[in-house]
Amino acid sequence: MNKTPVFYPKDFIETAEGLLFAVVIQGLEDGKVLCCLRYVLEDSGWKKYPTHAANTYLQAYHPHYLHFSMHLAADLHAVGVAHISKHHQPRRRLQNIIKAIPQDAVEQDVYQLAWLLKKHGLDLAVLGVTGSVLAGVHNPFSDIDLVCYDRTVFQHCRTLVRDLIAQGKMAELTETDWQQSYRRREADLSYEEYLWHERRKHNKAMINGRKFDLSLLNASEAETEDCQKHGAIKMQCRIIDDTYSYDYPAKFITDHPTIQTVISYTATYVGQAQTGDWVEVSGNLEQTATGLQRIVVGSNREARGEYIKVKREI
Repeated sequence: MNKTPVFYPKDFIETAEGLLFAVVIQGLEDGKVLCCLRYVLEDSGWKKYPTHAANTYLQAYHPHYLHFSMHLAADLHAVGVAHISKHHQPRRRLQNIIKAIPQDAVEQDVYQLAWLLKKHGLDLAVLGVTGSVLAGVHNPFSDIDLVCYDRTVFQHCRTLVRDLIAQGKMAELTETDWQQSYRRREADLSYEEYLWHERRKHNKAMINGRKFDLSLLNASEAETEDCQKHGAIKMQCRIIDDTYSYDYPAKFITDHPTIQTVISYTATYVGQAQTGDWVEVSGNLEQTATGLQRIVVGSNREARGEYIKVKREI
């Protein structure tokens, strides 16, 4: 009997209809992989779809992939295992790139980046490449999205990125790159706020003029409790523990008397605050089955109206 594969966030799954979904939650719900549509195969090739357009497309052509998750109490997409034609896995894809001849300039930069990190002591076995490169739907201008599956290695890699920039072996993002990143994120922050938060994360840099991003996936500690929504909320609090701030989802422990944690599924707010920071948080209040309260930032991919901001003098 074939064993059902494990699907992790940052994996991609492809269907016979030419739909490419990004997995958002580990495991299955009702025999389906919880995910979000990212690309559709059209006559001209693979086309990227933002969240609203993806929902509209599925409603019109493939409504069976629209799904309300009882676990997350949220609308998203879901694909039954039997409908999956390909399972794209970041670690396998990175290993294939570094063991073969790169097929284009993007893969060449992935190859060079991986070996530069390895040369400085990073374990490539716990690294993968996700995003458009994962499924081979990238173009000559695509960024590189690295994912790390070990928290200690991830923190080492952040330090390494900072040091390699200082040594001139990588480059900081240019003003144009930061502006483009800000527009893509559509964050509920001013550009100045976005830039201040991002620059202290040390998880973005340039190699050969190409931007790369580094994210952490520690799936074994992902949030798994069912929850009940209690509506929008805004509050200020102090962060007392940022250990899990780069996890997926990101988790920040607060000093608030009743709301113990802030959770974010939105990449913009990963690593957004550090221990000791006083923050303002706008999101949705939820209560877990065990009675714990938390604020979730990122009820949709763009998280409009939702944010985490460090309170500071700009």
